[in-house]
Amino acid sequence: MIHYLSEKDVQQLLDMEILLETTERSLKDRALHQAIDIPRQRIYTPEGVQHVLQASSKAIGYTGFKYYYTRPAGRSFYVHLISIQSGKLEAIIEAAWMSMVRTGAASGAATRYLAKEDASIVGQIGSGNQSIGQLEGVCAVRKIKEARVYSRTRDKLEAYCKKMTDKLGLPVVPAASAEAAVRGAHIVNVITKSATPTIKGEWLEPGQHINAAGSNALSRAEIDDATVKRCDYITVDSRGTAQKECGDLISSFEKGVIQWDTLTEIGDVYADKAPKRTSPVQITLYESHGMGIQDLYAAAKALGLAKARGIGTQLPVGL
Repeated sequence: MIHYLSEKDVQQLLDMEILLETTERSLKDRALHQAIDIPRQRIYTPEGVQHVLQASSKAIGYTGFKYYYTRPAGRSFYVHLISIQSGKLEAIIEAAWMSMVRTGAASGAATRYLAKEDASIVGQIGSGNQSIGQLEGVCAVRKIKEARVYSRTRDKLEAYCKKMTDKLGLPVVPAASAEAAVRGAHIVNVITKSATPTIKGEWLEPGQHINAAGSNALSRAEIDDATVKRCDYITVDSRGTAQKECGDLISSFEKGVIQWDTLTEIGDVYADKAPKRTSPVQITLYESHGMGIQDLYAAAKALGLAKARGIGTQLPVGL
């Protein structure tokens, strides 16, 4: 039998606090060589794009993969969990909502280690679906008093701000411009699909922490070279993934400003193998691209909770 969890099931089982814990643990275990992650692979066709992220962890006893298929009419996300011990497929889990929240959890976990302890103002660029988790993630780890959000479509922005104000119980207000959102913020989230920078280095101020989570393809670039130069500390979820997908950093690499092999991986920070923020005036940057190991740990947690609570559907497969 294979345990099947729908989107509705997953939303009953997981929340931001749980995903903060699984995301941090997944990257820490990878840093401690208890887990393996394979960077995303893609197949491009005229009809759509297939994306596959693979991971394995002896620490939790599962290997598996997430795949999602994107096309103009929509997208679908699934995680498959395979028992390392038995070799059997144990679960198929719908993962669109889970992917959004765990992406936000990745920024939240990084913020916990890299933002100033007294950070209370968020500036965010982007108000799409993925931005929901981004704002929720940082608000879960710092006492945020206000969030200022900018996106180009005003009606969409205002609807997002109202929704997030109600959800988070704090003022989430539309910013007049990207610059207005960034200046004066303690934490800056950027989560767009932009191919041209939406943040300029000249806007940054000492002590800020930046979460850049939208650039998971070399064709995208949410921050400019001046931003990279101004950052005192840059960390990525994976150097291997960054080399393949980080449009934010590729220009700085080509100009010799950064080197891939000298970038810190955030899992090393969690495992105390690399430093956290060391100064209140440092400008820190976390480049998040999304990793299969994060999905594997989130899905395993969902499966464990589902079994304990009797949630999900048993599929008569592999009897």
